[in-house]
Amino acid sequence: MNKRSITKFSTSILALATCISVVACQNQTTPTSDAPATDSTAPATDSSSDGGELKMGVLLPATGDLSAIGAPMVNGIDLLVETVNSCGGVLDQPINLIKEDTRTQPSAGAEAMTKLAQVDQVGAVVGAFGSSISTAAIAVAAPAEVLMISPGSTSPVFTERAQNGDFNGYWYRTAPPDTYQAAALAKLAYEQGHRRVATLVINNDYGVGFEQVFVESFKALGGEIINENNPTRYDPQATTFEAEARGAFGDAPDAVAAVLYPETGAPLLKAAYEQGLLDDVQVLLTDGVQTEDFIAATGQTPDGQMILAGALGTVPGADGDSLAEFSATFKEKKQQNVGAFVAHSYDAAALVALAAQAANSGSGPAIKAKIREVANAPGEEVSDVCAALEMLKAGTEINYQGASGNVDLDEYGDVKGSYDVWSVTSEGKIEVIDKVSVD
Repeated sequence: MNKRSITKFSTSILALATCISVVACQNQTTPTSDAPATDSTAPATDSSSDGGELKMGVLLPATGDLSAIGAPMVNGIDLLVETVNSCGGVLDQPINLIKEDTRTQPSAGAEAMTKLAQVDQVGAVVGAFGSSISTAAIAVAAPAEVLMISPGSTSPVFTERAQNGDFNGYWYRTAPPDTYQAAALAKLAYEQGHRRVATLVINNDYGVGFEQVFVESFKALGGEIINENNPTRYDPQATTFEAEARGAFGDAPDAVAAVLYPETGAPLLKAAYEQGLLDDVQVLLTDGVQTEDFIAATGQTPDGQMILAGALGTVPGADGDSLAEFSATFKEKKQQNVGAFVAHSYDAAALVALAAQAANSGSGPAIKAKIREVANAPGEEVSDVCAALEMLKAGTEINYQGASGNVDLDEYGDVKGSYDVWSVTSEGKIEVIDKVSVD
C-alpha cells in the first residue's frame, strides 16, 4: 500500500470512528430541535464548505444540565435557516445545517466538534453554550480553521485568551461576557441594599470566571464578600450538596450570588432550604438557570409557594430593533415564547450566513474574514436577513442589526449589552421586572 493509499485509509478510519462515537453521521432533510443526533436542513453533498455551499454546524445541549435552555436556542437557529432558505439560501443554495448534542459535557462537545470539523467539514459552528464546553470545542475548531460563534458562553476567560491570540480570530459570541453580567449583578445586589454577600458557584470556567468579576465589582462598590477567603464552589458531578449549602448560606449573609446549572443547582438550593438556611437571605441568580423548570425542580414550601419565590436574577437582555417582530414570528412558528439566548442564537446563525454570502464562500477562513464587516459599521443598517442577503449580492456593504441587539463585534469577538432583571413569583413564574447595565 503506497503512502497516498495509507493516508486515504487512515482518513476513512478516522471518519468511521468519529461517526460511531456520536451514534450516527448521516444527514436528515427534516430538522428536529429536540433530537441529539446529527441532522441537516439540506441534503448532504460531496463538496466541502469552501465555495460550494454553507455547511453550518450547531453545537448546543439537547440533553444534560443545560438542555432546558439549549433546546429553544436550537429552535432559534432553525428559524433563521428556514427563513434564509425560503428566500434563496446562501451562495444560491440552502444552508446545510448539521446539529450535534454536547450533552452539557466538555468531552462530548470536543468529540462532536471533531466530527463537525473533520467529517462534516463545516465552515462555522453556532455554539457552544456552557463555557467549559466551548473551551473544549474551540481547541478543536481553531486549529481546523472552523469559526465558532457562541450565543451563550459568557466566561471572561475567552476575552483574555483572544487578547493573547489563542484563537487566531476564529472565536466570536453574540452574548456579552460575564465581565459585564457579573458587574451588573453586583450592582443589582448593592442597589437592593445588601452589604454582606456570599458567593456559590459551579466549579467550571463559567462559575469561577463569574465569581471573580462579581467579587471584584461588589467590593469596589463598598460591599463585603463574607466567604472570599474560602469561596464555595461545587463539583458539577456532585449528587449531594449539604456542605456546599452550609458554606454559602451558613454565616447569615444578606444575599447569596448563586452561579449554577439547573440540574445541580436545584438540589443544592433545596438542600439549603431543608437546612433552614434560606430565611431572610436574598437569592441572586444568573442566566444559567432562567427557566421555570429549574424553579419547579427546586420545590415548594409546605404552604404551596415556590422555595425560590422572590429570588432575583440577571440575564443578557435582547433589545434589538427587530426584537418584537422576531418574537412574534418565533412564537407563531415554534409555538413558544422567546427565552434566554434565543435571539442571540438567531443572530449568531444570521452573522454566519451573511459573512459567507459577503465572502462568496462557506469556508472558515472566508467567514472569519467577513464576519465583523457584516456586523459592524460603516455598512448600511439592516435587520431583515433576507434583505441583507440581497444587498450583499448587489455589492452593498451592510451593518446587521440583530434581534438581540446591534451585535457589533470587537477585535476579541465580544459584544456589549444590557441585562434584564428577572424575579420568581410565588407560583414559580419568571417575570422580567427591570434592566441593569454597567459602564
